[in-house]
Amino acid sequence: MAKIDKTIMDKGLLIIISGPSGVGKGTIRQEVMKDTALNLFYSVSMTTRPKRAGEVEGREYYFVSEAEFQKNIDNGNLLEHASFVGHHYGTPKNKVEAMRDAGKNVILEIEVNGAAQVMKKYPKEDVVSIFLMPPSLEALEARIRGRSTEGEDVIEQRLAKARKEVSLKGNYKYVVTNDDVIRASNEIRSILRDEISAKSKA
Repeated sequence: MAKIDKTIMDKGLLIIISGPSGVGKGTIRQEVMKDTALNLFYSVSMTTRPKRAGEVEGREYYFVSEAEFQKNIDNGNLLEHASFVGHHYGTPKNKVEAMRDAGKNVILEIEVNGAAQVMKKYPKEDVVSIFLMPPSLEALEARIRGRSTEGEDVIEQRLAKARKEVSLKGNYKYVVTNDDVIRASNEIRSILRDEISAKSKA
């Protein structure tokens, strides 16, 4: 009998939680991660946008200059990257793969264009892709406006982008509606338990 390569068997899942801006990706992700049995690691993204009140370097984002962001692109260290309303966002590849190699199930909380880039780079069976849907576009607009952090022009751009992104939900393995944080988080936990169990039996 051929010996099983334990390093491959123990490699963690790559989990994508995506959806339109304002849908509650961060809140849901934080709730899901309370389940320590899932062995989750959150991949912090890199961005050139200014830090918002209450945000902490290395927790919400790695806040970098335009030059540093470009250096990471040039070095091939961004698993995905995108630009929106004048700022750049990206996922450091080295951190993701190091954590997966260590057996952690890595969550990418990323926007839709970034998710599409990642899904093109990995085999389907290696990625658990989850699209987070708002209960309605009206509810999404209320959430975005409730932030009170952006001008009307940026809000309109986000809403127009959200309408296009919702139409791409069929590209994901799972679609979860964020009509209630606890209910939606429990649904995602159940999905991840099933995926981890299936992987362990493969």
